[in-house]
Amino acid sequence: MEREREDAKSRGGARRREGWSPLLSSARERVVRRGAGTKRCRGLAEGEDRGGADLQDSSHAARCPAMIPAALVSSRLRVLWALWALLAVLLSPWRLWAIEECTWQVVLNQFETVGKNHGSDRFFNQEPLDTVNSLFGLLVNAPIDPDEKYMGFPYYLKINYSCKGKSSEALVRKGHLTGLKPVVLVTFQSPVNINHWKFEQLQIQMEAAPFRSKEQCSAEELCVMSWYTPMPVKNGSVVMHVDVSSNGLGPLIPDKRFQVNINGFLKRQQDNKLQFTVGNELFNLLPRYFVNVSSRPLWYTVNQAPVLILGGIAEEKSVLLTDTSFKDYFLVELSIDSCWVGSFYCPQTSFTATIHDAIATESTLFIRQNQLVYYFTGTYITLHQSNRSSGNWVRVLANECIKKLCPVYFHGNGSEYIMALTTGKHEGYFHFGTITDGRVSFKMLPRQQSVCERIQVVTCSIIWATYIAGDYNLLLLVETEDTTRKYFQVVSYDMVTDYLAVVYTIPEFIPDAQDLEFLMILGTESYTSFSMMPKGMSYNPYNHLLFIWGNFLLQSYDNENFIYLADFPKELSIKYLVNSFHGDIAIVTETEEIWYLLEGSYRVYKLFPSKGWEVYISLQMMQQSSLYAPNETMVTLFYEERNLYQLVYLVNSQQSQLVKRLVPVEQLLMYQQLSNRYLLQQQGSHLALSFTNLCPFTVMRLRDLPNPQMYTRQERYRAKPPRVLEPSGFHNENSLAVYQGLVYYLLWLHSKYDKPYADPVHDSTWRWWKNKKQDQDYYFYLASNWQSAGNVHIDMHNYEKIYDLKAEYELPKRIFLDKGSSYRFSIFLTVRGHSFKSQPGIGNSFQLQSQLELGVVLAHPGCTEAVVKQKVLTNRNSVLFWVTLSDNSFCLNQDISGHHLMKTSMLVKVVGSAGHCFQNTIQGPRMQGNLMVPVFIGCPPGKRLAFDITYTLEYNRLQNKHYFDCVHLDPEMPCFLFRDVFYPFFLIQDLVTGDSGSFQGSYVLKVVGGGPTLDTMREYTEEEIYHFNSPLDNTNSLIWTTKNTTTTKDSAFNIMSHQSLGIEWLCLENSPCHDTVPHSIFAPEFFFKVLVSNRGVDKSTYCDYQLIFLLHIHGLPLSAERALFILIVSTSMFLSLVFLYIIICLLLPLMVRGCNILRWKINNLLTESYYTHSSSSGVSSISGTRLSVSSRVSFKVAQKNKVAPGEMVKKSLT
Repeated sequence: MEREREDAKSRGGARRREGWSPLLSSARERVVRRGAGTKRCRGLAEGEDRGGADLQDSSHAARCPAMIPAALVSSRLRVLWALWALLAVLLSPWRLWAIEECTWQVVLNQFETVGKNHGSDRFFNQEPLDTVNSLFGLLVNAPIDPDEKYMGFPYYLKINYSCKGKSSEALVRKGHLTGLKPVVLVTFQSPVNINHWKFEQLQIQMEAAPFRSKEQCSAEELCVMSWYTPMPVKNGSVVMHVDVSSNGLGPLIPDKRFQVNINGFLKRQQDNKLQFTVGNELFNLLPRYFVNVSSRPLWYTVNQAPVLILGGIAEEKSVLLTDTSFKDYFLVELSIDSCWVGSFYCPQTSFTATIHDAIATESTLFIRQNQLVYYFTGTYITLHQSNRSSGNWVRVLANECIKKLCPVYFHGNGSEYIMALTTGKHEGYFHFGTITDGRVSFKMLPRQQSVCERIQVVTCSIIWATYIAGDYNLLLLVETEDTTRKYFQVVSYDMVTDYLAVVYTIPEFIPDAQDLEFLMILGTESYTSFSMMPKGMSYNPYNHLLFIWGNFLLQSYDNENFIYLADFPKELSIKYLVNSFHGDIAIVTETEEIWYLLEGSYRVYKLFPSKGWEVYISLQMMQQSSLYAPNETMVTLFYEERNLYQLVYLVNSQQSQLVKRLVPVEQLLMYQQLSNRYLLQQQGSHLALSFTNLCPFTVMRLRDLPNPQMYTRQERYRAKPPRVLEPSGFHNENSLAVYQGLVYYLLWLHSKYDKPYADPVHDSTWRWWKNKKQDQDYYFYLASNWQSAGNVHIDMHNYEKIYDLKAEYELPKRIFLDKGSSYRFSIFLTVRGHSFKSQPGIGNSFQLQSQLELGVVLAHPGCTEAVVKQKVLTNRNSVLFWVTLSDNSFCLNQDISGHHLMKTSMLVKVVGSAGHCFQNTIQGPRMQGNLMVPVFIGCPPGKRLAFDITYTLEYNRLQNKHYFDCVHLDPEMPCFLFRDVFYPFFLIQDLVTGDSGSFQGSYVLKVVGGGPTLDTMREYTEEEIYHFNSPLDNTNSLIWTTKNTTTTKDSAFNIMSHQSLGIEWLCLENSPCHDTVPHSIFAPEFFFKVLVSNRGVDKSTYCDYQLIFLLHIHGLPLSAERALFILIVSTSMFLSLVFLYIIICLLLPLMVRGCNILRWKINNLLTESYYTHSSSSGVSSISGTRLSVSSRVSFKVAQKNKVAPGEMVKKSLT
């Protein structure tokens, strides 16, 4: 504590919060109004420079005369250039000294352009292709499902690498021959509209396949080659990050990230060329567009906008447009009408074609020209259910005079937002715009009275607005004038209640904070004669840090108590702020100076122009870098993945160009620190050069980091190309198409893995291989003997979901915490010098304690808790800190997975390390000592409730001693018998970590729909749901009941758990399942639509688990009336059949006898008729003889037939 107080005094401030600990502090740190401004001599071991307005101007101002003898002043000047030369050599990143400086190169290719050496395609086609399905039909004896339809993505990623000064083609061949295979990790950005698309963090890792160029080659085997992977597309995501790394073989190539975004503002013409839908592309970047033109801010929805636009081109209705974060760009002249409606209520003094404000959202672009506002919605079928493309620029707020557009950097509640500030007749109002699924709507706020009327002033003007989406709250910067003065106020507006209040009045003049770094504004301080002229505000939703900027810089954690940062000179004026939202802020002034602020500290550093910048530029000129030129103009400044980038227009003697380049913040701070922290000491007959390192530690390592997926909620799949049965190992078009189909099917299985019935194995790929695993040895045998169909072998182990990612010795980019959960890690610090001290302990013992201190700043100390424990390692001159971040379990209500998460943050900082500690890495120096991690509190994405059908069947069979399934079996939906007690069980499945365990919490079960068949099911109303499920029902309508006595607070529904006594089916008289008519000879069946929810009854989690599934019940009983009716009808039918049988048995002999007699008579008649017509002339004797014989025969037959009927009756009865 003593050291902290001394350090605070030397820097002009002190922390005075009651109960403050050096190991733990909240975000709302209290500081004293003033600190001692004592100047210190800068020696080797003590003293800190202010790091303020310009380190270049104050590098030697406070140096003690005793440090350098007067006789050696001239010697000091002689070695000054030697110092800078030494800095240029020593401080250059070691990667610049490497033998080869290599980098990955990635372009996009369509199916038709695969194998071509040059050219790339734009990413605008979003529909899958069905051209690969025919190839899968040829893959007989392969582990695929022939009944499934395999689709492909429209694009491939073509991957190469190049090294400085070497031929790329030869390098790629060398890498392939040494075993190099690029590994591509595609990260899909989660969607804005989480009400329509599932909120998830999804990645797929693919291994690139080697492919020979199809162009003419004089070599026998190989001239030019590249690697290819499919470029997958996912519904709900239009922003993709592509990380390319090596498999560990071949040359050492640093990892590199690319942005591959879908451009929905392109269309294909009849000649197969691409054209912008927002305007016409211009191919000539004239110098007058950029030279001597002021820079402007780049506004967009953070991490969600696939296409960025930048206006500000003087007297041109053109913008810079990019879908790769300005890796490449287009100059587009917008097809707008450029009207100017000047009137008495719209005080426009002049007309200009310049696009003043430009804002990009997920699918819509906004611009302001003069007082007019336009928007254009792109074609994004992966986002919207239907095509929401505008077709043309749409003019909005046509009757308003808009003076400024204000961006909203973060989306919320499934929508994006934008604000338009008015002037003229509606001065004091603002228009709040909402963008949901491509639909744009505006409403004017406040609803009742203007801001001026609410704060009771005659004249006011809103000059800036900031929206806090999570709180539905707006902060307005309002300029107010009265008869004597002009002043500024911060006004808070609640959009839900329409409540408006002034939260802070900005001082009229800049405070007098000479020799201080910061000053707490309490109202009792003295002021200078410089007026405060605020221009805007910046708000970080993670740490709730609000900045008000102009010709000053104020910061606040609670929007009420502000701290003045005195390092920023009052003579300058800030033009715009650039926030990384990860703890870094860049400041651009009206004079194009660049300043830097590390959140959590009060020091503001000047980056450009500065002495550190001069050193860095000198190094770049020595290396002949193409990113720097003597004449250059900054176009904009922006953050990308915590790195600060410039878009700069370079003017060279040969050509002019627009380039994107990194601003090396860490290197500039190192150069400035060392340029002001060196000493020349006499050692014998010569001067020795030494430096003072202000970093309190030499080594900082993160240890004991848990596996990240549980906290980052990052799902990852792995896919490798199929093995090609070719000696060279190169793929062809068919094998790449098969690779496309396999990746598509893998992601399709992921999207369909949301069935309410849990699979026996908790893995989305289980259904793919469940019937093929037993044959994998056979497939391998075919491949080993080069007998696989299509000359490709599909290895089932190459397509899987990864659940065991390991930590990479750095804190994750974000942390999700559920109710009561915690995140724990340790920090190992090696102390610089000897900074241990002993304190008396119990008895005569002494306890060692390090003066190296660690602080944790929490944005919501009431909702989260941090515990820091320290262990001193004396023998290693080190300290080990254990940090545990926990949720306090009472800040949020239950909600759906991934919805309405609370944004907060944790800042871990080593005291005295801000701006002083750096670590050399392969990608240059990296700042150490300040670790800012965004934290999301609520129900983490990727968790779900599922019906455990496997254990439910097993347990029901055990309890009921039997199990009877339906007559017509359905393996996807087994049946349960009505008269059996039903014991349901559920699983909590973690789609990220692969964990699947029994749900141990409480829940409410309701039947919310049903019907005797799937086609006749209907949804029940709220009233019906109450009567069918509530134990308080008195209308004889219950469908089910339970012996559990636990109910909700209003006793309306039963509370169930995994230990419940089961469900008994009732289907009472007024229930829908009562008296179900059977459709066959089997017992009636009924399908119940069941809702299971733990909302309001389970206190163990923030997750509102909701599961709706169908339950098939058979063997339903009939009602008494219908049973009696069926009995009567059945009995009557039975008796009728018996009576008919008896009648038939009695009458059958008589009927048979009558039939025989009738047949005999008919035969006699036929015989007599035959002989009557016989001829009698010439054959009389013969005829007489025949007649006598015939008569005898007929008489005998007649005698015989008299006995035959009786015998026939006997035979028939027997």
